[in-house]
Amino acid sequence: MYADTEADDHAVIAVSMERPEAFGELFDRHAREMHRFLSRRLGELADDLLGELFVTAFERRGTYRAELPDARPWLYGIASNLIRRHHRAEATRYRALSRVPLAVVMPDSSPAAVASADAATIRPRLADALASLKAADRDVLLLLAWGQLDQAEAATALGIPVGTVRSRLHRARQQLRPILDDLQGELR
Repeated sequence: MYADTEADDHAVIAVSMERPEAFGELFDRHAREMHRFLSRRLGELADDLLGELFVTAFERRGTYRAELPDARPWLYGIASNLIRRHHRAEATRYRALSRVPLAVVMPDSSPAAVASADAATIRPRLADALASLKAADRDVLLLLAWGQLDQAEAATALGIPVGTVRSRLHRARQQLRPILDDLQGELR
């Protein structure tokens, strides 16, 4: 394994060009976050796509841009491309989630139990709203919301200008705003 765990991601990738086993450090650093993102987007397909994501990253490591010390935007970009190939499955999953009622057991009225019940109530409508977004707009929105990337990182991840990220985010927010306003009103 790669010994210098303090090195930035670019340094790890550079070393992996001579010592391929060093690339495992990148997996150790980012696999959990990438899996969480893939799971939220595609559910049970996440395990398969996580492997595909890191195989693709390993194969493309020679194209990694040296000015990026953090590989997360690059990995999110690869993940987004993989998701795009599976976008029909993603939209189908959101539509299915919007139709499946959740059985909510509320043993008490603690804030956690109330929050859980609220989430169960809004999940179907939110899933339906996400399914209705254009795939490109959904990619941007979820990279920022679930991937916790900033707009510049999302632009890097998707290989598009920051202005395009802003446009897609604005369009997604405009489409979701009435639904979110309704849901917020219901939770009051």
